[in-house]
Amino acid sequence: MNGFRWTTVNGFKPWRRLWPRSVRARAALAAALAAAVLLAGIGWWVHREVYRKSTEVATMEALHHAMSLADEVREGVIPPRTGIVPFEVVATGRSTAVAYGGGMDDFRPDVHHVLPAPTSSSGSWDIRMPVNPDFNPGLQGDVPGGVQRVMWSDIEPGELSREAAAALGVATDARVRVYVVVLPTAAKDITDSVDGMLVRAGLAGLVLIAGVAYLTVRIALRPVEAIRVLTASVTPNNPRERVTVPASGHEIAALATTINTTLERLDTAAAQQRRFVADAAHELRSPLTTLLTSLEVALAYPERTDWPAAVTTAARQTRRLQALAEDLLLLARLDTRTPTADDSEPVDLTALASRLAEQHPLADRPLTLTCDDTVTAFALGNPDDCERLLRNLIDNAARHAAHRIQITLRDQDDQVVLTVHDDGPGVPPEDAERIFQRFVRLDDARSRDQGGTGLGLAIARDLAHRHGGTLTLTPRTLGACFELRLPRAPAPAEDDDHSEPDHRTREAVPEDA
Repeated sequence: MNGFRWTTVNGFKPWRRLWPRSVRARAALAAALAAAVLLAGIGWWVHREVYRKSTEVATMEALHHAMSLADEVREGVIPPRTGIVPFEVVATGRSTAVAYGGGMDDFRPDVHHVLPAPTSSSGSWDIRMPVNPDFNPGLQGDVPGGVQRVMWSDIEPGELSREAAAALGVATDARVRVYVVVLPTAAKDITDSVDGMLVRAGLAGLVLIAGVAYLTVRIALRPVEAIRVLTASVTPNNPRERVTVPASGHEIAALATTINTTLERLDTAAAQQRRFVADAAHELRSPLTTLLTSLEVALAYPERTDWPAAVTTAARQTRRLQALAEDLLLLARLDTRTPTADDSEPVDLTALASRLAEQHPLADRPLTLTCDDTVTAFALGNPDDCERLLRNLIDNAARHAAHRIQITLRDQDDQVVLTVHDDGPGVPPEDAERIFQRFVRLDDARSRDQGGTGLGLAIARDLAHRHGGTLTLTPRTLGACFELRLPRAPAPAEDDDHSEPDHRTREAVPEDA
């Protein structure tokens, strides 16, 4: 026959219906189960100790009763048969008992009630007695077969006087022994009474413990419920709602503080998102307005329109829109944290910086761009992202430099350090971090005229962070110096043979110079 076992239907286990879903009920049930196990262990230990102690007390009382009866027998007095403790007096030289009482005849009426005759040896305290369960079930003993514990007290030969021996019907040199049966009923009755009290007290204790645990958890979870209600009230229309932090300083206070911090970050992120959307719309509106105005004017006065100039203006504004759209798409990719580890490889920053310095379209003013490639530096990253990062730094320097741009590379510990330094007006110390925010221009009009979107440095810093590096503005007495730090990568084996290092310098001179 198969045993009972749990079955599942579509992954559902029936026992889960019995497990409460409420945290309060679960805590109360868990506390009750733990208390039940503990109380059961304590109850078993108390049961055993009470029974042992009660048996010891009954044994000592039986021994004292045997000694008391022995004193009476020494005086020649035959103990009366009435009494509550079974006893029997036997002597050597007799086949029947000298005296017995206290219910000894209830063992078996058809048998002479003679316990073992006294000997010089002490013998065992446990004696097999004929048991009659119909007369006295309480005297069956702890072991099947009628083994009963008895205590005795001996009267040695010569201790009886002639008169006492004659009264007892024994010889003066006989050994007399007084047996007293240890009643197990007293110990059992006491143990059963204690067990009943333990069961009732245990059940009451379990109910009390479960109730206290339920109420305690309920009181402890009140701040959590308040936090839940307040958190649920946070909406896009009311994003500044915060949770009240309890003054107790316990875990609930830490939870409230963490939730407030999370809500603050979400509020800040939402505000940044709204500001970003507004800035993007503002940036898109400017070239669109210029483009639409020029086209409407050209359409309104076609015979007086300088069509090459109109087309040039439209193309320039379209390129601005295209550059802005590409920057916005790149920022969206960076914000979603698209993985780039799969296409990471060692990138030769020295060669990349030298190539960009040679290919970069310099401004329409005398400007020198120098790249110091005396140090070969490799960084682990995406080649396209690294090129975009360096290009943005060079573009920013070209827009603000007065006469010169210097690119340097060096190794420092396990990092590659690249700096782009221009001799322009520099950046005020209070704006050292603000320039890395999106759509931020310190010289707004000049940057717009030169085609800047205000996203170049923000994209550069995001790309640096994506590659495990940093991009900061280092203080300089002249101009602005951007410092890029990227983790260094080992040089590929095939790139060990490099050409002799040199300094690549390009100069831009206006056409009318």
